Amino acid sequence: MINEIIRNTFRFFILVFLQVFIFKNISLGAFLVAMPYIIFLLMLPMNTTPILVLALAFVTGLAVDFFYDSQGIHAAACLILGFSRKYMLRFLSPREGYEVTMKPTAQSMGTGWFLYYSIPMILIHHLFFFFLEEFGLDNTGLTLIKVISSSAITLLFVYIFQFLFYRKDGINS
Repeated sequence: MINEIIRNTFRFFILVFLQVFIFKNISLGAFLVAMPYIIFLLMLPMNTTPILVLALAFVTGLAVDFFYDSQGIHAAACLILGFSRKYMLRFLSPREGYEVTMKPTAQSMGTGWFLYYSIPMILIHHLFFFFLEEFGLDNTGLTLIKVISSSAITLLFVYIFQFLFYRKDGINS
């Protein structure tokens, strides 16, 4: 238990560091914004209580907001992601339920399950984030293009990063 907390804390700091000091400074174009820091929330253990997920989502978003000077947009989008996580896991739950030791990774649950889990979660986060950033529906078409393209690049990074953080047997590395 303590080892898992230490590993997740380490992941939190690494992912926020990468987001703030690497991905913030990489220009991928006006419509490509990579936000792989959300992998921290997506890969939390399945048995994490919803209130803890929301608290961690808020802290994660707030940490990124602090460095982006974005007035809470990341925190709000992460809270929506944290809130949606419980329902997505319940929707994708097998009939017999999840085992306590299962992780929401492609190695543990399979690539298909991982994509069914991560794509909607990333889209929810990005939709909320970019429409909050736009603060209106004036440029809905451009905002949707930004959501889809940024979600695709974020999914690519999330898919790659989850292989770095988890071993084949689904146990934390």
